[in-house]
Amino acid sequence: MISSLKKNHIDLTEAELYEHIIKNDEGVILNTGAISVKTGKHTARSAQDKFIVKKSPSEKHIWWGDNNVAIDEKVFLNLYEKVKKYIASKDFIYVRNSYIGSNPNFRLKTRVITEFAWHSLFVKNLFFDYGSELSESDADFTIISVPNFKADPKIDGTRSETFIIISFEHKTAIIGGTGYAGEIKKTAFSVMNYLLPLKNVFPMHCSANISKEGETAIFFGLSGTGKTTLSSDPERRLIGDDEHGWGDDGIFNFEAGCYAKVINLSKEAEPQIYSAVNRFQSVLENVVYDKNRMPVFEDGSLTENTRCGYPLRFIDNAIYGEKFPHPKNIIMLAYDAFGVLPPISRLNHSQAMYHFISGYTAKVANTEIGIKEPRVTFSTCFGAPFMSHHPSIYANMLSDKMKKYDSNCWLINTGLCGGPYGVGKRISIKLTREILKFALEYKNEKIEFIKDPVFGFEIPQIPSIDKSLLNPKLSWKNPSDYDLKYKELAAMFVKNFGKFGISEANIINGGPKI
Repeated sequence: MISSLKKNHIDLTEAELYEHIIKNDEGVILNTGAISVKTGKHTARSAQDKFIVKKSPSEKHIWWGDNNVAIDEKVFLNLYEKVKKYIASKDFIYVRNSYIGSNPNFRLKTRVITEFAWHSLFVKNLFFDYGSELSESDADFTIISVPNFKADPKIDGTRSETFIIISFEHKTAIIGGTGYAGEIKKTAFSVMNYLLPLKNVFPMHCSANISKEGETAIFFGLSGTGKTTLSSDPERRLIGDDEHGWGDDGIFNFEAGCYAKVINLSKEAEPQIYSAVNRFQSVLENVVYDKNRMPVFEDGSLTENTRCGYPLRFIDNAIYGEKFPHPKNIIMLAYDAFGVLPPISRLNHSQAMYHFISGYTAKVANTEIGIKEPRVTFSTCFGAPFMSHHPSIYANMLSDKMKKYDSNCWLINTGLCGGPYGVGKRISIKLTREILKFALEYKNEKIEFIKDPVFGFEIPQIPSIDKSLLNPKLSWKNPSDYDLKYKELAAMFVKNFGKFGISEANIINGGPKI
């Protein structure tokens, strides 16, 4: 039984886990003090192998589809029994008694059972320590990760030998056939995304920071839009870099650590993260190191998705707390490779819901020679794979809280200006920071706002910034070309939005008019 695991493998210290990692030949200690590990063939999430058990009462709440794939309870129970037998056969199994969510009112007491010692260290870095042992009955949820246990699809009913299966009724998730630690982190996030809306708490895939005056801001954005960079502000303190909740008593961090992408990481460009990953307790995944055991961050030969998990306290300006004030500003980030979105625009409640559901960004697929057209990505709620409920549930929670707590919402384009890819230039980080500073410090001053005729949002005419930069059409050589490209992008928004089957006028009215 899982409940009879050896006491000396429960809540081991960092030093003890280091000893086990080396003894088990799971990784090596670098000269920086960090642990370096390889995750095997899976160097990222295996999204197609994630399932949710379809059973009452949770099944009526879940938005079934590509991101929430149903699986029969019999498949789960059969694999669960096999996993328990597999665990019983192992000499070394590691248990962490943790919780997700800094707010005591909404904490998820989580028991994480792992086959690898380095996974237990990863969980210690990312989750909060519960402080005492949780029994199976006391835990709100149990996550079991056994990378060396592989399913047989023909017998077990899975898609492949890899599986990530969540059962809300059994309060258990089982992960097998993959060593990628992000599966543990995102499984916990998926659970929170299901449970919290049932308690009228808004779960968010975002970073958050707070000013010296105590005003908080949250940052939504897909990979490459600048979410981590822009929320890491020396003038403000970092609350968290990835997952948060928003309840009636404020916002709170789900995690006690960070899981940073470290490909091409440099001391000069990101000194705080560089310092955090190069020290004892940090766990580097799939990072190549040289003969002197120094990490070579620019080497992506194992994967471009190199990662590091480390405690939040490793970031100098980070701040811990159970909860923080309601956000004064909500920032939605988009990298627009078409060069038509303005660098900043203000969204009303309907527009905020629409753009939140859309989760837009567009980058250039420049990994292949000759590809010049932007690659459009729409990721619902800026985190589609982890959203258990229908997108409108989360969008309405966003709108309700914006209204209740008088929050501003801004859409910031960190992509191109002056033309599409091949013609336009990337908006400078200096300009983006100046624009962000305006948004965070805006106090309803009498500033002119120009309403966009297609999307309907309002573009602030910031006195210190050239109007040709704020209004993209003015920076295009041929304004008619701009109009065509803008309408093309608007049509993409409308087409994408149609798949949600949303009929609520207050959300639909927030979209472009074409």
